[in-house]
Amino acid sequence: FYTGAVVCAPSRGVLMTGKWTIHNGISGNNDDLPTDQTTLAQAFQKHGYSTALFGKWHHGRPRPGHKTYRHPLDLGFGEFFGFTNAGHAWQHFPKELYHGRELKPVSGYSDTLFADKAVDFIGRHTEKPFFLYVAFNAPHFHVEAPEADLAAFKGKFPERDEKNPVNAAYAAAITRQDKEVGRILKALDDHKLAERTLVVFTSDHGATFEVGTKGAPAYHDSNRPFRGQKRTLWEGGIRVPGAARWTGTIPAGQVIREATHMSDLFPTALAAADKTPEEAWKVTGANLLEVWKGKAKPPERTLFWEFRVEGYNQLAAMRGDKKLVITGERNPPELFDVVHDPAERINLLPEQKPLADRLRKELEAWLATETEASKWGRQPKKPEAKPKDRAPEAKGKDR
Repeated sequence: FYTGAVVCAPSRGVLMTGKWTIHNGISGNNDDLPTDQTTLAQAFQKHGYSTALFGKWHHGRPRPGHKTYRHPLDLGFGEFFGFTNAGHAWQHFPKELYHGRELKPVSGYSDTLFADKAVDFIGRHTEKPFFLYVAFNAPHFHVEAPEADLAAFKGKFPERDEKNPVNAAYAAAITRQDKEVGRILKALDDHKLAERTLVVFTSDHGATFEVGTKGAPAYHDSNRPFRGQKRTLWEGGIRVPGAARWTGTIPAGQVIREATHMSDLFPTALAAADKTPEEAWKVTGANLLEVWKGKAKPPERTLFWEFRVEGYNQLAAMRGDKKLVITGERNPPELFDVVHDPAERINLLPEQKPLADRLRKELEAWLATETEASKWGRQPKKPEAKPKDRAPEAKGKDR
């Protein structure tokens, strides 16, 4: 399973629109969803589904002509409880969260609060169809977990600082998330909705080794056996967990070896409801429902990724098992067999140059279809104007 991008907002944009980053206007974390984009929630809401988002919503800077960002309640979600920006998503024990548009005090562990809302929502919608998006917080940036979960792992791993056992906390956070997912699945089972509900679990990008994680993902070797991490287009940045459950429809224990892309979830989810995306939405993902049922093979196609913000200039294209990775203008392209060489150690480009050239041309053709909205997203912010009442800077020795 491949995510849509290497950082949060673009990946979630791909999920919500079913389109490549260069077509939905979200290429970086600073981008906000353009007004001409239709979300998966809006698509379901149009067909009479109740909709809700509990967890992280990632907005960017407002588009030209808009004073504020687009709120989930403006984008097809009938209910919202959670964060609205990336900085708050560092908080695993938040003091306040949005209930709709209103910020209210809360107490507890964020993922548990989100699961509580999800279980409640399911219990209130046993007789009518719903679309529920639960965007968990862990293990984003700061490594924290409830004390009861942490106690089960203390002393099981070596720690740099015994007073701050981040390796134990990381394991506890992941285990807690597993339990919260289990609670949601149990709610579906208890209300006898499992045979009527498609559930998908995945991630917006690979593990990160950023400073806030204090080495915990590195200790646990979270991306093994893949090369790279968040913000890279090697497998460690874009190849993520992918699991789907639909009791009685998707065969239990089935493993699909062909690539699934985040953009595929939009048309596949609609297909589960016997609906199709409208042509005007220009969805680029593929409907893989029959593939998931074990009744068809996925279409032959080339998948694309880009990350050209924050000082990066990365591109990738994959067809079948072979992936071309371009990490910058000064670095030579690399071609890998991601099935037989998931660590991307062996560059096959010298012996398979015609394939690499083909993928390079396909990438160039793909980039040529980029929308103006996506180009705007990569424009640098204008520098803030200096306050008019600021005194002139002193010069010379008095400065």
